[in-house]
Amino acid sequence: MIKVAIRQPIICMLGHVDSGKTSLLDCIRKTTVQKKEAGGITQHIGATEVPIETIMELCSELMSKIKVKLKIPGLLFIDTPGHEAFANLRKRGGSIADLAVLVVDATEGFQPQTRESIEILKAFKTPFVIALNKIDRLPGWRSMECYCFAKSFQSQSKDTKERLMGKVYDVISELSKFGFSSDTYENVEDYRKEIAIIPVSAVSGEGIGELLITLSGLAQRYLEKKLEVDVAGMTRGTVLEVKEEQGLGKTIDVIIYDGKIDKGDTIVIGAIPEPVVTKVRSLLKPRPLRELLESTSKFQRVKSVRAAAGLKIAAPNLDGVIAGMPVFEASKDSVERVREIVKQDINNVLIEGKRGVVVKADSLGSVEALTGMLQKKEIPILAADIGDVAKKNVMEAENMKRDDQLLGVVFAFNVGVLPEAKEIARTLDVPIFSSKIIYHLMDDYEEWKENVTELKRKRDLEEISSPVELHILPGFVFRQSKPAVFGVEIVAGKLKTGSRLITDSGESAGRVKAIQDSGKSLREAEKGMKIAVSVEGVVMGKDINEGETLYSNLSERDYIKLKGLKEFLRAEEIDIVKKVYEAKRKKNPLWGLK
Repeated sequence: MIKVAIRQPIICMLGHVDSGKTSLLDCIRKTTVQKKEAGGITQHIGATEVPIETIMELCSELMSKIKVKLKIPGLLFIDTPGHEAFANLRKRGGSIADLAVLVVDATEGFQPQTRESIEILKAFKTPFVIALNKIDRLPGWRSMECYCFAKSFQSQSKDTKERLMGKVYDVISELSKFGFSSDTYENVEDYRKEIAIIPVSAVSGEGIGELLITLSGLAQRYLEKKLEVDVAGMTRGTVLEVKEEQGLGKTIDVIIYDGKIDKGDTIVIGAIPEPVVTKVRSLLKPRPLRELLESTSKFQRVKSVRAAAGLKIAAPNLDGVIAGMPVFEASKDSVERVREIVKQDINNVLIEGKRGVVVKADSLGSVEALTGMLQKKEIPILAADIGDVAKKNVMEAENMKRDDQLLGVVFAFNVGVLPEAKEIARTLDVPIFSSKIIYHLMDDYEEWKENVTELKRKRDLEEISSPVELHILPGFVFRQSKPAVFGVEIVAGKLKTGSRLITDSGESAGRVKAIQDSGKSLREAEKGMKIAVSVEGVVMGKDINEGETLYSNLSERDYIKLKGLKEFLRAEEIDIVKKVYEAKRKKNPLWGLK
């Protein structure tokens, strides 16, 4: 029998370091505790639960703006900061986070991790709102002891209002670069099409009411079906952290997003190399915040927990379990089937391909986030795995490098590089891009890729016949053949020793054996120079004549390469290439069409 209940939406906080993510949650906790509602505030592992009654009491005057009756039991904020935590809030096909709050510092605007957070939110297709924090730090802002931004905003001076709206427009502009339309929360008509911007202060509490109400209304209006859970169905969750707890041994902090879990249940947890099957020895939750000040006991043991919730699970045989791994409850008859489900879930993230870059990350969620961004940028992936970079990973990249230099690299996200791997990478010149910020990894790779590409293009140009146009000076023929020696002026481009020449009718005009200027030998001559050249394989007066114009004798291969390197050629060089093409077509109408 299906027993449906509406769970609270899971909301993740993201943003740049020091944008105020933790301060905002501290403000929400403090505010809700101060209201002293019967339900109060419940603190879970890595999560803060705010009952809907508290939200309604907090800013009741705003409730009239929400045209639906709220049925959700509250909001569950994930307060483990940063994109890494968000990446680990994973399930098949996306993130367990129903909504996200992207915290932006009003005084600093968009910063590197702000942009990275947006990329990850896009990758996991998670709806989000912007909390434009630290409005109390804007020059001229007069803070009010209230939790409604609208009331506080009306009391500000005209200059201060305009200053804040300028910050809002900056955010609107930045979001548009990512393809998002946005506006202030009161002007958003369809939350499926626009991102709501909510000015807030974690210090004074201004805007906290609008933030909580907006999130509640958004969840109620658009996510109600998604929030229905079968409390008697299979329990599903994800591992946030693996910890050693005194007296308990190795434990896992878990977010349960479906069903319920009881003490004594059999659970299957994703692990390396194989899923772990174990029994729940204890379910533990931190004591409610109000009791925390009165009790020395850190956790309280519970018999059962229903989604959505954060909790600590003590169980044997947790070796190999890492953050981001799935957790499933299983009956005696379903253990093997569930093991296969978990195994498949992990295999869908850990990649073994035939061509591409090598990816190593600290958790399953991080691997998923990074590979998602690479795939979006159409960068193929040879292998994606968890753990420190080892010698094997460097060798895989080195083998790939032989086929495609731009793919012969290793991405190391929030992991170390083993000494042997570091040494062999240095010896084989295999780049390892290492960072704790995905955004930096991608930027570093793109910069390196551009440098390598430009260097390769320059080398290609050096190997190709240099485009040149030269004019044979009348009256300056010093020898007619074997080799012919005569004076020329470089009209455009660059003449190098060894260059082969043609006439404007496409006939061969020999090979430049030597270049001299006032008796001094040169390797090359540039535009405007008048020099003497000795040319093999040509007879002056028969094959070429005084006053004639000659060009580089480009091969079809060189011509095609030069077309692809136009951005590195001057306008006059492009013009020479066109003239060579026209000359060659006089003898072969299909020349250059390969």
